[in-house]
Amino acid sequence: MIRVIIVEDNDAIREGLKILIDGTADYSCVGTFPRCEPMLKSLAKLEPDVMLMDIGLPGMSGIEGIKKAKEIIPELTILVLTVYEENEKVFDALCAGACGYLVKKTPPSKLLDAIKEAHEGGSPMSANIARKVIDFFQNKKPSTPQPTSALLTPREKEILSGLVEGNSFKTIAGSLFISIETVRFHFRNIYKKLHVHSQSEAVAKAIKEGII
Repeated sequence: MIRVIIVEDNDAIREGLKILIDGTADYSCVGTFPRCEPMLKSLAKLEPDVMLMDIGLPGMSGIEGIKKAKEIIPELTILVLTVYEENEKVFDALCAGACGYLVKKTPPSKLLDAIKEAHEGGSPMSANIARKVIDFFQNKKPSTPQPTSALLTPREKEILSGLVEGNSFKTIAGSLFISIETVRFHFRNIYKKLHVHSQSEAVAKAIKEGII
């Protein structure tokens, strides 16, 4: 059972998401909130696996809410679900600790798949968001190689590139003709070399430093 909480200020969208999640086998909505402040007070006791977080919220922003939620539950998987598609907001969300970034027009079946994929270790992104992320880090790529980049093997860079593009471990493994366990092994090495502790941190560092 995947335990999900929703932070969304639009009543109709929030209720629709709750109905979708509760009406699907192996998913359970354990909490809904219109703002970050009450969510943060209840977060620890709800023990969610995945959070769906809007960005444009009254009061505390979704970006700040992501940071504070990760302080309370560092291992929490957070998916941004928003109407905003600007590069800077995508990057800020990933840097804050989100593992994926989806737009609200995402079809219900794909949203459920994204929740499952994120829960299993992936970093789902809407196709146009993934493209923006790639364009962003390509445009920001430094003219001289970063020392961190030199530490990664060609295979590790391929795997990290797959993560930046929003692919799941399974998809990355299939594209490189290796096992999922091998992908996980490489990720452990990537984390050590980049001095990060999560996929979102690895993506943010890859983008910021032009590692790929």
